[in-house]
Amino acid sequence: MSSQTQNQPHRQKIIVDTDPGIDDAMALHFAFADPRLEVVGLTTVFGNVFVEQATRNALFLIEQAAYSADVAGGASHPLTMAMNPPSHHVHGPEGLGALAAVTPSGMADPRPAHIYLSETCRAHSGEIILCPVGPLTNIAALLDYDPEIIKHVKKVVIMGGTVFHRGNVTPFAEANVWNDPHAADKVFAADWQVEMIGLDVTQQITCDAADFAGVSVSAPEIGGFLTDISDFYMNFYEGLLGQHACLIHDPAAVIAITDPHYFTFDEIPLRVIADGEEVGATIRDDALGRRPVRVATAVDSEGVRKTFLDICKETDRMKKSRIAAASQQG
Repeated sequence: MSSQTQNQPHRQKIIVDTDPGIDDAMALHFAFADPRLEVVGLTTVFGNVFVEQATRNALFLIEQAAYSADVAGGASHPLTMAMNPPSHHVHGPEGLGALAAVTPSGMADPRPAHIYLSETCRAHSGEIILCPVGPLTNIAALLDYDPEIIKHVKKVVIMGGTVFHRGNVTPFAEANVWNDPHAADKVFAADWQVEMIGLDVTQQITCDAADFAGVSVSAPEIGGFLTDISDFYMNFYEGLLGQHACLIHDPAAVIAITDPHYFTFDEIPLRVIADGEEVGATIRDDALGRRPVRVATAVDSEGVRKTFLDICKETDRMKKSRIAAASQQG
């Protein structure tokens, strides 16, 4: 092994299951720019937008960052229930604020998301962390398709759910779990390590217009893009937060992978209510004998916020570095 190889920092392999989505875009550009991570691929799912839009946006964001990663399209609707409408009022008609439909030049992997996930996680057995930041339909489909996959995934770090905090789409439910409660329950029931970064912590992590302005100064291209789309997001949150700011739900899940010391976890066996008034509620249930989920119950919100902003300020520099490396290899 060369000294150069020895000196390279370990990069944690991740696959992000995503429905981009403004805070998804924030999370992805953070992940692309963080040298501690290797984004192997993105799988897409309905949620903030229709799955076709999610796939298009994922391809666009990868190209915008000059990053090399797969994109595989996934579920267009929940496992059993009718699909809820996309969150256009939160994320915009195409998912990226006021931005019109994007036209990426790349193509998605021909495999459906669950097959892509199965084959890729088996090819890198024990190395990949799955990071779903949308409805959990693709992850549930993976478990149905390949039940033994639990032996090959390092862990699953979810943005979704809430145990102690009020919901954000109903008094009981967080949006990602609410959009497919049957899928979420299946994922929580499986015998693998799951960490849940839910509203119990993400409701405490905010960024405001001044934060994004600072990012755009350091990274005018990608940081400027994040600043532009964040304005739409902050307009939605202004009525909830009382200030022109937003919550960074999805980046928090990625930061829980790179910087877990910011989070306090409790071991809680969970199930999801699948019907009735409390549909989508994520509740403690000790009677089922399920493997406990590591639920984030407290957070150093300033640490997460600062890490998010610091890495986002590096997005343009990291893109230029990737382009330079590719030109040298070519």
